[in-house]
Amino acid sequence: MSRNLNNVCIIDDDNIYISLLSKIIELKKLSDSILVFNNGKEALDFFIDSIPKQNTIDIPQIIFLDINMPVMDGWKFLEEFSKIKNGIFEKITLYVVSSSIDSRDIERAKSIDIVTDYLTKPITLKDFERVLAQKDSLSA
Repeated sequence: MSRNLNNVCIIDDDNIYISLLSKIIELKKLSDSILVFNNGKEALDFFIDSIPKQNTIDIPQIIFLDINMPVMDGWKFLEEFSKIKNGIFEKITLYVVSSSIDSRDIERAKSIDIVTDYLTKPITLKDFERVLAQKDSLSA
């Protein structure tokens, strides 16, 4: 199983969660780089700006997206990202990550074609192992 990703993206407004997730990624050497955005608009702007520069910018291989954020929430990000994803050459695996255990949120997220899975916060090392295993099987 490939353990190291070039770039991981965290889109979340919870600084404690971001620190925890970043620390796990760094300690386990799961990625060379971590992009962090505090809301969906910041992330969307990055991806829109990256489309013409893909040969010079490392597009993240995995996105961990929170649902509830200010400015632009995860649902709106997914809606807008779906419109531009075909312009991105890199295959991106996207996980919705939320503290919500509401079955409606889980089903809604899983019904969106660009969402690989729904993970419940807090993400554990075991969750990462599963994510990496899925990433490997998807790219094989």
